[in-house]
This record gives sequence, structure tokens and C-alpha cells, in this order.
Amino acid sequence: MSTLRIRRFPEQLAAIPAHTPDELCNWLYAQRGVTDPAEVAPGLSALAPLTTLHGLDSAVTRLIAALQADQQILVVGDYDADGATGSALAVRGLRDLGARRVSFLVPSRFSNGYGLSPALVDAAHAQGADLILTVDNGISSHAAIARANELGIAVVITDHHLAGDALPTADAIVNPNQPACHFPSKHLAGVGVVFYLLAALRGRLRELGWFSAARPEPNLADRLDLVALGTVADVVSLDRNNRILVEQGLRRIRAGRACAGVLALLEVAGREPTRATATDFGFFVAPRLNAAGRLTEMSLGVECLLTDDPIQARAMAQQLDALNRERKAIEGEMKEAAEAALVALMLDGAALPPGVCLFGADWHQGVLGIVAARLREHYHRPTITFADAGDGRLRGSGRSIEGLHLRDALDWVNRQYPDLIEYFGGHAMAAGLTLHAGMFERFRAAFIDAVRIQLGEVPPTPELRSDGALPAALLTLETAAALRVAGPWGKDFPEPRFDDVFQIIEARGVGDEQQHLKLKVSATGGTVIEAIGFNLGAQLEQAHGAVRLVYRLDVNHYRGRQTLQLLVDYLTAPN
Repeated sequence: MSTLRIRRFPEQLAAIPAHTPDELCNWLYAQRGVTDPAEVAPGLSALAPLTTLHGLDSAVTRLIAALQADQQILVVGDYDADGATGSALAVRGLRDLGARRVSFLVPSRFSNGYGLSPALVDAAHAQGADLILTVDNGISSHAAIARANELGIAVVITDHHLAGDALPTADAIVNPNQPACHFPSKHLAGVGVVFYLLAALRGRLRELGWFSAARPEPNLADRLDLVALGTVADVVSLDRNNRILVEQGLRRIRAGRACAGVLALLEVAGREPTRATATDFGFFVAPRLNAAGRLTEMSLGVECLLTDDPIQARAMAQQLDALNRERKAIEGEMKEAAEAALVALMLDGAALPPGVCLFGADWHQGVLGIVAARLREHYHRPTITFADAGDGRLRGSGRSIEGLHLRDALDWVNRQYPDLIEYFGGHAMAAGLTLHAGMFERFRAAFIDAVRIQLGEVPPTPELRSDGALPAALLTLETAAALRVAGPWGKDFPEPRFDDVFQIIEARGVGDEQQHLKLKVSATGGTVIEAIGFNLGAQLEQAHGAVRLVYRLDVNHYRGRQTLQLLVDYLTAPN
């Protein structure tokens, strides 16, 4: 594991100026740029207005025509959790609003690739679709939309990815990141875009007198559980708008107002819906939902979120849980093989290059991104892992570190060596690409050069943010409970993390392969606290005497009893 620099924010802080859990929460909010606690996650009325999202009027007009003519609407989503929740929201929402003929189609990661393609449009035509509504994709699907135009199929795009120089010739495009859109939250997830579209559609239908006793007006806020899950799962920035959507969704889940699929996924993950948090979504629910798209087809995930039958939802959630366990096993094997290759490289006398690029002939395409992320975390190097796509091509998935824009690095390679990359796309921290099979070694050399240009020969020491040393009086179960429901925490609004010196009382490895570190530690004043460091089992030998822990507070529920627990993110020497 790479050495980390613990950096406190603010760095000059001597002690956290708080004496109660409420004071602590308010201080933490202020450190994240929110000085008024009421602004952390205000009500739905504080959401950015519909009128600022460019393209909504055209999209609503086309959807109303489809509803009035009883046309067949086909929702085409992506095969990740944002796409699955967005697809389920689109289908449920349109049905709530009175659409009678709505279905969905999710492309296969293995046979179709990402997004709307001409082949998918042909499949939609074969199903009799009159209108395609994309979710979390479509902004770069020029060829597919040209094909839809040829076949007379209308296309409404909802997406949130960056637009290219030219936009597709769709009937309507709703995307906060397209030119001329002044929507203030550029970080809206795909499922969030769908929620705005449905809200605008409901408003126009209300004006038209569409609703009646036989067709009552729905409360779309009842679908915010899906919006919250997809927003957290896609790891978009939790700006003010997204915090509202996530917090409002979590409140409904805690109150028991969630769809059967979300409740079932929480249950199989061992999380209590009445205490659901954004962390539960990010680390427990999203991986299970994503497992379908990684190993088989995301249709299973969408169906789980669409059913209203708790028994069916639980059965499908259990299938997703089994797929996630299979994914973990595949990931472990691939990571072990990748690490062996890197160790061999260093044993041969070569220093680890500034960028890592690895290929496994038998690696699974659906797990490449996760393995790249694990290697990135362990070695602190931008990492791309490749697998054989079985069609004469290699498919790669990359993850980056702070300071290196991965898509820009791939763009540099593509401009310098136009024959290397067949396709690439992504953003600063993650990207995907396709190579012809014989181009791997040339690409690896070019990628290392691209990384070297941005980062130099050795990437900078990674930093682990800490909010400082928590006062002993606040190292309590009450504080942990308050922080759990505060927030919501996530990207760019990070969960509070503290650091301090503790005395190790007891340390042991736990888990199937002793990969986790179970501790008992003594805080200032002699209080003994349980702690666990997930995936820190390799540091067992260091876990003795005085150590500095970087940790988060957690409430451990066991046999009806609640106790304070530290979630250890990093363990190092006390100085």
C-alpha cells in the first residue's frame, strides 16, 4: 500500500472547537462550505427550477404527443446503477403519468457496448417502438440517432455526460452539460435528469387537464428513493441540488416509503432501511445492483426496481447478491494476478512506472474497472486494465489519481498515435477504451509517456483528508449517531474523518482470508473502543503499541445492542 500524507483541514487547527454533537456537525458543515446548517439539505422547494434545464420544453412536448397518441415508448438505459435506477424511474414515472405502453431495454456490456447503438435502434424498431427515451446515455450516439431518423423513430435524449462539438439530431436533448444549458447543477446524475423531465411533464399535463379521478395526479416525490440511490451510486458531486435529492430520498426510505426493490437490496446487504444512509447506498447497495451489468445483463437490476411484489423483489435481490459475491471472487483473482505482474516487474529491477497498464488474456471485462481502481488505490498510479473482447479487440477500463486527467491523457495518445486507439471516452478520473489486439505494448508505452507529461516520473504522495483530532468528550455513541444521519455525505461533501494517536489493546485478522483488521484501542483517558479496518489485514504486524489512526465514527448494531465503533481507514506510526 502506498504511503499517505495525513492532511488536516484546516491545517492550522489546534483542536476542533465543538463541545456537543450538534456543534460538531455545524462546524463540519462550515468546513465544507455551508455556514447555515439549514442549507445542508433543504426541502424540495429549494431545488434548482425546471425552467433552467435546457431542452425540457421540447422533450415534454414530444412525450405528451406520445401519451396522447398512445404510442409505444422504449426506455434505453445504461448498464450501471445510475442507468438502472434512471430506467426504472422513467418506466415507473411515465406509467404514473398515464402512459400505457412503456417498456425498457438495456444494452449488454459484452455484445452491445455502451449506450444507444444502431443495432439497438434496429431492435427497438423490431419491438414496434415509436419513441426512444435514453437514460444516462445518448449525447454521443450520432450514428444510432441517424438510424432512428431513417426508421421514423423519435428520440428524446436524457443524459448528463459531456457533449461533443456537435449534438445528435434527436427530437429533444435534456442534458445539463450541453451547450446553452444554464442549469446550476452540472453534476446532476442521469437519474436526476429523468426526475426533472418527469416533473416538467407532470406540470404540463396538469395544465392540459390530463388528470382526473380515473387518472389521478401522481406524487413524483414518492420515487425519490430511486433518485437518491442512483445519484450516490454514480459518485457525482453532492452539490446543494444533489444533497437535496439524496436527503429527501433517504427520508422516504427511512419512513418505509421505498419501492420493494430498494428495500430488498438493503435487506440482502444487511442494512436497516429505517437507518439508511448515503454510505449504505455507495458501499452496500450499489455494488449489488452494478453486479448485474458487470457479469450478465442489467435487466435483472431494472426488474428488481420495477416490481411491487416484495417476494419477487427479494428473490431478484438475492440473485444480485449472489452475482456480487461472484464478482468479488473474480475481482480477487484478477487483482492477485495483476499484483503478481507488478511485483515481477519491480523484482526485475525496474521502478514502477508513473502509469500502470496491464492485460490479462482471461480477465473478465465486467470487472476491469474495479480491479483498476483497487490497483490505483494500492500503488497510487493511474491504472488501465485490459481484457480480450473476443472480437480481435482489447477492451480497457482506467481509473486515475488526483492530478491526472485520464481522458486528456488518452486524447494526447490518440493525437500522437492515431492508429492506436479505436475508441475512447470518459472524464478526469475514469475512462474506457478499445484497442486492436496487437496494439497493447505500443499503447502501454504511449500511455506512460502521457502520464509522465502530466505527473512527472513519480506521482505526488497521496493525501488523506482529516477533520482533525476529535475531542475525547465527543468520542461517543451519541456523536456517531448524529454524524450518521447528518449530511448526506459523499463526493465533494466528504464524510467526517478524524485522526489521533491510540494505544492498541488487541489486534487480530478477521474475514475469509484475514483481510480485515479487528482492533480494540484505548483513547485518551483509558476508554476502550472497538475498531475495524476493512482490507487492512496486511497491517496486523504494525498494530501494536501507540499508533495513529485515521478513522470515521460508526454505530455498530449487534444482537439488539448499539455500541461505538471506529471505522479505520489508515494506520501508521504515531508521528
